[in-house]
Amino acid sequence: MQALLGVIFHFIGGAASGSFYVPYKKVRAWSWESFWIVGGLFSWLIVPPLAAWLTIPDFGDIISNTSSSTLGYTYLFGVLWGIGGLTYGLGVRYLGVSLGSSIMLGLTMVIGSMIPSIYYQFSPAEGKDTISMFFSTSWGLYTMAGLAVCILGVYLCGLAGVRKERDLGSHSDASGNKEFNLSLGLLVAIVSGVLSACFNFGIEAGKPMATVANELWKAAHPGEGEFLFQNNVSYVVILWGGLTTNLIWCVVLNIRNKTYGNYTDSQTPLLKNYLLCALAGTTWYLQFFFYGMGESKLGNGASSWILHMAFIILLANAWGVALKEWKGVSKKTYATILAGIMVILLSVIIVGFAKEIG
Repeated sequence: MQALLGVIFHFIGGAASGSFYVPYKKVRAWSWESFWIVGGLFSWLIVPPLAAWLTIPDFGDIISNTSSSTLGYTYLFGVLWGIGGLTYGLGVRYLGVSLGSSIMLGLTMVIGSMIPSIYYQFSPAEGKDTISMFFSTSWGLYTMAGLAVCILGVYLCGLAGVRKERDLGSHSDASGNKEFNLSLGLLVAIVSGVLSACFNFGIEAGKPMATVANELWKAAHPGEGEFLFQNNVSYVVILWGGLTTNLIWCVVLNIRNKTYGNYTDSQTPLLKNYLLCALAGTTWYLQFFFYGMGESKLGNGASSWILHMAFIILLANAWGVALKEWKGVSKKTYATILAGIMVILLSVIIVGFAKEIG
């Protein structure tokens, strides 16, 4: 039952991440850097401490009493993740929701799930999965099988993207994305996918803060299991790092492109744009709010990260189909993207089963 709850929480988080970019597509007459940073202020600065305050009343004291090395590493991984996060937006810009999300999140899934287990193989820690466990236990083998199946699904989604460009015969898709550029998009996607995995490393680095929050809650609620919201305190510090890189880059773009007037331009639907950005930013944060809940049921091992990423890829591709990004392609191409979605869904079932028997 605990594993099932964890899968459900990860599904909700994946749905939030796979859907957050949709409100941005409705923003009018603003440059990418303008709507990205306005939404980001909600994602990285406003909502995280609010969520922590609502769930962990003493989160500020926990942060202030944490060692500088823990805070430093947590923040650093947030900075690196922030670079991946802002290039994620560019990846979607050049590749579309479906293809861009599939490639970037596929890389993030593999790197984010495997690197910590390799690290703990050489630096063992209680309760942490090592890479050898994935090849010597039943649940580990099922987890690796689920990861392999998900990679196949990501490959099919990428193949569908290549066929899509061939079918459309131009750097534009049927949803009106005239900036579709496969070669540039792939380069951006690789950088984003690798660096975005640093968020999981940040969760690991900030675990001492989450542990304190968990112990305080368990002391006040004996016999009620693990604290669902323990990671909310770690997110505050990780996302300070993400805010740093994104804010710097977006300000640079505002100055270079002379788009700093977007924020007060009365010729644009200002209120609507701000509300859409707030909705997008808040929805983005909810992915990790629910990730933390899922992690409390499954543990912050490869299973949690794989499920989280798989659900994001699944929902992102579903949105791509719903937004008609695949309209006008051949039946073969359309069948390929649908096959990719179904294969990723199968991987979720396999990983969920692995955690149930683990």
